[in-house]
Amino acid sequence: MIDVPTSIDLDQVRIDPAWALRIPSSLALRKRLLPFASMQGRVYVACLDPQDTASLDAVTRFTGQQAVPVRVDGEALQRALARVFGDGSRATTSARAETHDAGDDAMALSEELLRAAVMRQASDIHIDPSREDMRIRLRVDGVLEEYRRLPISLHPALCSRLKVQAGMDIAERRAPQDGALTYRYSTAGGTHEIDVRVASLPTKHGERLTLRLLAAHDQWLTMEKLGMEAEDLAKLEWMISQPHGLMLLTGPTGSGKTTTLYAAIRRLMASAPLNIISVEDPVEYEIPGVAQVEVDSADKISFGKALRSLLRHDPDVLVIGEIRDIDSLDIAIKASLTGHLVFSTLHTNNAVSVVTRLVDMGMPAHLIGATLRLCIAQRLVRKLCQHCRKPVVLGEAQAQMLGRPEAAGRTVYEPGGCLYCAGRGYSGRMGLFECASFDSALASQISKGADEAGLLAALQKNGFRTLLHDGAEKVLGGQTTVKEVLDATTES
Repeated sequence: MIDVPTSIDLDQVRIDPAWALRIPSSLALRKRLLPFASMQGRVYVACLDPQDTASLDAVTRFTGQQAVPVRVDGEALQRALARVFGDGSRATTSARAETHDAGDDAMALSEELLRAAVMRQASDIHIDPSREDMRIRLRVDGVLEEYRRLPISLHPALCSRLKVQAGMDIAERRAPQDGALTYRYSTAGGTHEIDVRVASLPTKHGERLTLRLLAAHDQWLTMEKLGMEAEDLAKLEWMISQPHGLMLLTGPTGSGKTTTLYAAIRRLMASAPLNIISVEDPVEYEIPGVAQVEVDSADKISFGKALRSLLRHDPDVLVIGEIRDIDSLDIAIKASLTGHLVFSTLHTNNAVSVVTRLVDMGMPAHLIGATLRLCIAQRLVRKLCQHCRKPVVLGEAQAQMLGRPEAAGRTVYEPGGCLYCAGRGYSGRMGLFECASFDSALASQISKGADEAGLLAALQKNGFRTLLHDGAEKVLGGQTTVKEVLDATTES
């Protein structure tokens, strides 16, 4: 049984929508209470009056778990209620979903799922039908967690509702489709919008829907909030101050490359008036002042066509969503050679292997050496909840795996579980980075065909830090765990 504090700072709590949205908005707003977490079979309720047993009994009936009151500040509770329910005009579906009245529930249920994803800071919503029921999961901090299981009778109406919103063909259920919608929601801070990509896939028991939320958290679009150490941040600052050159970000899908790229663009825009043009598939964040070209799936605006026309528009900075082939690489290299600053992404395991990958794609080494200025490899790891992390001693084997044998015996931390993180032990994610900057000496080595081992040795003489080294520093700093770092940096 966890030790329940008599009061908490609700502004720091990561509210779990799986419980907050189980009660009607009318009850929450009228009685000013909010279920925000469930642990060990009990649901914890933020309230002003812990002695209001009638309201707590109502929460117990709706959630199916014993309600435990936790006193919070009145203003903080009002802000939380606004985040969860908006203006209260849209009721939650939990009380009605069990009636199987699919027609009445589809609109409210789609609203609930999108709002829950925003509250939970999820990147994706997965709607997966089976023979018995419909499972709904959210991807939070890179991990799938179950949100609800609902009657399968609700599935057809929910799918139709979301497909209509996304501009998809509701009559086509036997072929995959893609669509998009804009979700608008209100909080105490005003009205907000999030772009959502919707994909359908026919399965044995009905259509499976995946909704990806784009640009959900604009506060991450600053370089200071990426999680870079000061030395790596200085390299990125240096890169964006250059008049020309090529910067490549690398890492697997979902490693945060686009977020880093957009943070750099925003810093560029703040430093000088520039003509910045990007070609992306899709546009994940809208940045005012940047001409963002989105590739059209109907091939009216193909990736190649858009890239070939970029240089006719007198850009200062080019952003290429991804180096996909020799054609896109050729345009990036030529633009850099002709005095443009070029940003793009690539799929490799680490920063040094970018050079090998570009050579394998068919680009001459001397052109790579002449243009490549910075390669950033990155991964995302979950951050420990600072309210409940548990100190442990770093073992010798773990220290060896982190590449820091001298750190054995030092205090590091493991996840706990508390009301602030809804019992998960983690809250949010942070980046691990390795930044390889190429000065004139290194550029000369690249031009002469130096291999990865030679480049790595030369970089390390200049203080180059690998992903594992950056991760080890963040483990020793109490920000994340050994397991998170090793899972993220171990190459398959």
